[in-house]
Amino acid sequence: MPPLADSGRRTLARIIDLILVGIVVWLLTWAFGVREYEVNSDRVEVGKSFAQSLTAAVLYIAYDTVLISRTGQTLGKKWLGMRVANLDNGSTPSVQTALVRALVLWIPFAFCCACIWTAICGGWSFFDRPYKQGLHDKAAKTVVVSTG
Repeated sequence: MPPLADSGRRTLARIIDLILVGIVVWLLTWAFGVREYEVNSDRVEVGKSFAQSLTAAVLYIAYDTVLISRTGQTLGKKWLGMRVANLDNGSTPSVQTALVRALVLWIPFAFCCACIWTAICGGWSFFDRPYKQGLHDKAAKTVVVSTG
């Protein structure tokens, strides 16, 4: 199996992916008039906030699941020379494995605690030994390896 990817590069790849999918989420929710926050002291629109969170969750989960199950790489990982691999044999994760990985990462991110969950889930790789796995990798039994 190739060497494990550096946690700092993994973080940078995740930021790239967050930005790319975030732009799509923003464009879609803007086009449909769905905003997380409505500045109006007379009413609070919880449904719109939920709709934006749901849109974000679906898009992030689909993005990760489809790309990881095809090549093991999101765009951020591809651009920074790494891929996700099954821990047991180094192969590209199946759709089911990629989906488990994406669900653990994105469901809490979209609905409750984006900054805190991202720091805990992804940041786990900075301290995990011997495989440098984030919590989402542990759940899916995957690792992130260098490709170049």
